[in-house]
Amino acid sequence: MLSATVMYGLSYVWHGIALTDLQELKIPLGLYLGLAALVYLIIGFAITSLVHFSIQHEWISLKRAFPLMSFATGGAFGFVVFLLVYILGMSFVEHGAMHAAVDAIWQMVEQGIGGVMVSFGIIYDLHRQFMESEKAR
Repeated sequence: MLSATVMYGLSYVWHGIALTDLQELKIPLGLYLGLAALVYLIIGFAITSLVHFSIQHEWISLKRAFPLMSFATGGAFGFVVFLLVYILGMSFVEHGAMHAAVDAIWQMVEQGIGGVMVSFGIIYDLHRQFMESEKAR
């Protein structure tokens, strides 16, 4: 939930404030924001599942650079999201090489930050479990 909320906020700042893309929408703003919230919930769930899957298969270690590896996992997923959006032609403006490159980098950074939020959630949960087990002693 944290990752979805942070990515949704980053998207709003990027598209609404930095690029002013939201002013050029062809659909009502409320509908767009609602659909974007749903999409970011799905992306957040996918990144969370991917990070947990990577931990279970020991592709990511909790002992070494866990938030950084979660960022990389989210970034890789962000590149996949970019490819889907680019191939399906869902964009605010015409595609140029520079726009595509910036959009790819943005998606990777945004979803990478989502991956870091997932790692923070896991770290918090592990810390909470540790503290509860210490109280039980």
